[in-house]
Amino acid sequence: MSNSFLNHVSDTLKDIRDEGLFKTEREITSPQSGKILVTIKEGQQKEVINLCANNYLGLANHPLLVEAAKNAMSTHGYGMASVRFICGTQDLHRQLEQRLAQFLGKDDSILFAACFDANGGLFEPLLGPEDAIISDSLNHASIIDGIRLCKAKRYRYQNSDMDDLELQLKTAKEAGARFIMIATDGVFSMDGYLAKLPQITTLAEQYGALVMVDDCHSTGFMGPNGEGTAAHFGINDKVDILTGTLGKALGGAIGGYIAGPQPVIDLLRQRARPYLFSNALPPSVVAASMIAIQLVEGGHDLRKRLFENSTYWRTGLTELGFELKKGEHPIIPVMLGDAKVAQAMAQRLYELGVYVSGFFFPVVPRGTARIRTQMSAALSKTDLDEALNAFKIAGAELGILK
Repeated sequence: MSNSFLNHVSDTLKDIRDEGLFKTEREITSPQSGKILVTIKEGQQKEVINLCANNYLGLANHPLLVEAAKNAMSTHGYGMASVRFICGTQDLHRQLEQRLAQFLGKDDSILFAACFDANGGLFEPLLGPEDAIISDSLNHASIIDGIRLCKAKRYRYQNSDMDDLELQLKTAKEAGARFIMIATDGVFSMDGYLAKLPQITTLAEQYGALVMVDDCHSTGFMGPNGEGTAAHFGINDKVDILTGTLGKALGGAIGGYIAGPQPVIDLLRQRARPYLFSNALPPSVVAASMIAIQLVEGGHDLRKRLFENSTYWRTGLTELGFELKKGEHPIIPVMLGDAKVAQAMAQRLYELGVYVSGFFFPVVPRGTARIRTQMSAALSKTDLDEALNAFKIAGAELGILK
């Protein structure tokens, strides 16, 4: 590799560091939970309160999931060593797909290595140059990338702006679009608020559009039995396609899915490139995910604790004087603005025994850096009180709290 190219890469990394945008990774030496062990230096560990995992229901280290994963490796092996249509489909894969479809109220579902792959493979097989996709401006990167791979005409509406959405629907109609699909996150993960699905589905019905919702940050705990945002709003029958993950509330491992009408799932099984060219999910993940769905369906106490924690945490941060994004979701961003301040705040909290991460460009727009805190049913009130005290100390030391 040429020195000029390596120098170019090194200069780019230096620019990232100078702007305070360099991301670092910290080693965890325990299972994912409300409290975790981290390496502070060679041979030394400490326990910290974890406020930045997607482990909403605390299932990531649940003994029943661990047991199911171990049993599946004994009966079905370690890995599939193949894609699904060659020799990578086991009975477990179809059982999970049917179980997900039943849980989500759809005809069928199809599994992917991750929801990033699910969103990446969704649009191209279903829509062509004659069609249009209208996407919320704050949609997840996977939706944006999936739309880029599709030849359909692209329209974008300002985040949660229903007037702008209607304008884009009219524009697409007037341009002669054959089919129109509205694509949105169910929960905007950097901000922690819900998409306006009742208004979106009403507009979709008015203009004859399809609706696709990415429910990664809601499946398992939003809705009466954790079915997601559409169920939360009571409009599950009006959302045509759901995408989601097994890597957050449903056990926290890996894997994504698309759920929807049978012909849609059948076509994706034939044409979705990430599905056709990626190894099948390992049996351990598939088996444990079925247990996770079972726990979610009976997990009313876990959901109750999760939202009690969310209310308690939001109230505590507000009383301390931090600027928060409004919302009802367990994602509660603490707005700081400057990336370097967010990095310094995260580091100081880490020293005080609270594990959080700073979020900054390009994950969020410039000037909107934040600490994205996330609640979990695995956290106790004592944990939250300790974390609030740490936020108070760090906020005062860094001049964030006046």
